[in-house]
Parts: sequence; C-alpha cells; structure tokens
Amino acid sequence: MLGIIVGIIGSLARADTIPADTLAPAHIVVTPDTTGHAILQVNRIIVIGNKVTRERIIQREVSLQPGDTVSRAQLQNILVRDKNKIYNLAIFNTVSVQALELPDRKVDLLVEVSERWYIFPIPIFELSDRNFNEWWQNYNHDFTRVNYGLRLYRYNFRGRNETVRLTAQFGFTRKFELTYRIPNIDRKQKQGLTFMFDFSEPKNAAYFTDNHKLVFLRLDKTIKTTLGFGVMYSYRRSFYETHGFELEYRNSHVIDTVRTLNSNYYPNNKTEIMYGGITYSFSSDHRDVRAYPLKGYHFTGLVSKLGLGIGDDINQLNLNATFSRYVDLKKGFFLSNFTSAFYSTPNAQPYALYNALGYRKQFIRGYEVYVVEGPKFFLNKTTFKKRIFSKTWRLEDVPLEQFRHFPLAIYLKGYADFGYVENYPRYDEIQINTNLSGRLLAGAGFGLDIVSAYDSVIRIEYTFTREKTNGFFFHLKKEF
Repeated sequence: MLGIIVGIIGSLARADTIPADTLAPAHIVVTPDTTGHAILQVNRIIVIGNKVTRERIIQREVSLQPGDTVSRAQLQNILVRDKNKIYNLAIFNTVSVQALELPDRKVDLLVEVSERWYIFPIPIFELSDRNFNEWWQNYNHDFTRVNYGLRLYRYNFRGRNETVRLTAQFGFTRKFELTYRIPNIDRKQKQGLTFMFDFSEPKNAAYFTDNHKLVFLRLDKTIKTTLGFGVMYSYRRSFYETHGFELEYRNSHVIDTVRTLNSNYYPNNKTEIMYGGITYSFSSDHRDVRAYPLKGYHFTGLVSKLGLGIGDDINQLNLNATFSRYVDLKKGFFLSNFTSAFYSTPNAQPYALYNALGYRKQFIRGYEVYVVEGPKFFLNKTTFKKRIFSKTWRLEDVPLEQFRHFPLAIYLKGYADFGYVENYPRYDEIQINTNLSGRLLAGAGFGLDIVSAYDSVIRIEYTFTREKTNGFFFHLKKEF
C-alpha cells in the first residue's frame, strides 16, 4: 500500500502544486490589523464561482450581513468559521473567504468557491457483510457474498444542496431505496424535509448469533421481505445546532424456516411484524471539517420509540448519546476522542431488534469481526496522530474542472479503545454469547489514515486486543 501511495505522489509531481495544510478549504485573506479594535461595517457579500449552487445557499452560512458592524480583531475568526461552514456543505472542492477593505472603514466580503461534480452513477460491487474484516475472516472472502447493481447520487440537486439517492441492488441482497433530502423549505433556510423509501428481498439473513458472530441462512429463494418508508423534519435553529423528528413505518416477513431455526426471531414466534416508530435527534456540530475533523467538537443525542401502541407487534425505547472532541496540538500533532453511551428497554426483545456494539462507527477497534449484543453499552475511542504528508495538486490536464483539485494528506497514528456491553438476559439464561459481554473490552494499535478528494478516507490499522488477538484491519471511512 505504501508503494502505491509513493507511486501516486511521484506521478503527480509534474502537476502544479498548491500549498495545503490538509483537506481544509483555502486560506483566509484579511488586511493586517494596524488599528487595533477599529469597527468595520459590512458593505456587500460577493459570491463567485457558483455556476450551479444558488447564492442564497452560500449566504446562509455567512454570519455577517450587509450593514452589520464588527471589530477588526474579531473579523478573521468569524471568516474562518464561515469558511468551514460553507465547506461543510460538502458541495465544494475549495472555499476562499476574503475581507476587502474599502474607504470609510467598510468592507466587502468575497466568497469564492470551486464546485464539485454532483452526479455520481456508481456501480455497486460490494460486500454484504458489516465490514471488510468480517468478510475476510469470518466468511473466507467468499465472492458469492457480493452485491451488485447501481447507486445513483445527485448532490446539490436544483442548486439548493438537495440530495437524491436511488439504489437498485441485486446479488446476495436484493434491495431498492429512494431518499430525497430537502434541507431548506422556508425562506430563512432553517427547516427541512427528508423522504425515505426502502424495499429488500434478501436470499440470506442473519437469524442467530453464535460466539458473537452472525449466523446466516442462505437459500435459492427469498428469505426475508422488508418494506419501509418514513419522513423526517429537521430544524436548524442556529449554524451549529439541528433538531430532527422522524416518523417511520415498517413491515417485515420471514419464511417459516427462520422461525424454526430461531423461535425468538420475531415476537411470539411470528413470521411477520408491522410497527410504526418515532425518533427525535439532536446534533451540535462544531467540527472544522466534517469529512476529516482536526479541531472542534460534536455532540449527538437520539431518542427512538419503536411501536406506537396501535396494532404494533413490538415495543422498544432506545437512547443514544455521543460526544467527540478534536484537538490541534500544533506542529502537525492531533488528538481526538469519541464517547458513546446506549440504553434500550425493555430488555426482553425479539432477536431481530437486538442492539449491538459492532455496527457503523460504534465498535472497538480489533473487534471488527464480532457483534457484542446487549441492551446497554458504553464505548470510548482515543486517537493520537501526526501528519506526515500534506499537499494539494492542481491537475490542469484533467478535462473536467471539478476533478482538477486533488488533495492528499497522510497521518501516522496510535490509538486505544475500550468498552463494555451488558448482555441480554436471554443469552445469560441459555449461556451463549457471554465471552465478550459483561466484561471490559479493550483494543490498541497503530496505523495510517490516507485522506483525499471528495471526502475519501482510507484507514489501515494493526490492532491488539485484551483477548490477545491481533491483526490488520482495513476501513474506507473516518474513525468517528
């Protein structure tokens, strides 16, 4: 892998280079402070480079408006924050914010953006398992466990930062999904709506967990059919705080074989369940660059109620809170920490609704091949890293302007994670899946993060665990 990286760097050496700290957008240009705390008045906000994006989408992220006054000493920090907010829309390759001083202590704010490519028809050829490591170790890198199809993304739809995602997937899991996200439905751009629809017919399904590893049933016919749809209302009260309210409905059916193999798969030994759900979520996001944050903090809270009491087959309340902190230690050193706490009640649930440590970003490094199921868990992850390479190339020979910006940053890191999962009473009763639950789990190791264009992150890690296992692990997303 290092050879490939060196080769890429070498092949780009002939291109024009632009000094860059990391993937962060372009720097701020502000006239040096020579008059102390002089008060300046904003004259105009000028936006250039937005061929597709509506100007109001960009101006929404600018704190200062025409007529506002600000001290020269405060101006630079404000513009840095605004630059990050515009970049975190994830629809621009670069963002530059400048304060252009005029006579009579007035300033024009110049925002210059370079737009990304917004239409991505991406062929699906991916693993059906939770991650690469589970597929490689637990299922002997079996290529029949592969999904194929097409996933179409349309970012910045209508120039309003709307997102349309359409999925048509076949292979190991047949699935169709449609999501339409409208972040701004009002003039003040504080309210948004997201519509979601999904339908799946897998010919395989995890019907049980044995020794903290999922056990699959695989047949030549559909094993499980799931239909779901929902709508989410979002309210962005300020630049950094967002509230979300989601309503959903789901219907799921399995064949009799699943009920025979696991009588607790659905409640009361049923083969079909129907239920509604309501979720409230809150996000306070103060990260500098969301794609790969190095400074700031992020808090999330979630309350979810599955089963609304009207003909529903289930009853479950879930609570989850996370907090991540990112600290710039200067001279290319960075420290980050992620904490998560989860609680679910009642403890007696059908297997299909079991919660677990081991999905998405909520897992302990080194335990990627396991799911540790339980109604309550706690997780803490800490990473210390050093930036060892960072440069941005301007590739003038590339035909499309949206792909000429090529940043590359490499970080060497060490990390340590720990967590605890309380086991489900049913597992304790029948004495299965008890090796990793009810005890402190810990993993530590070292690795490389490779960060590049369009928010891509490659993580290569070598981890040691408390259970005295060790090995390489590979991921295609940021840690947290």
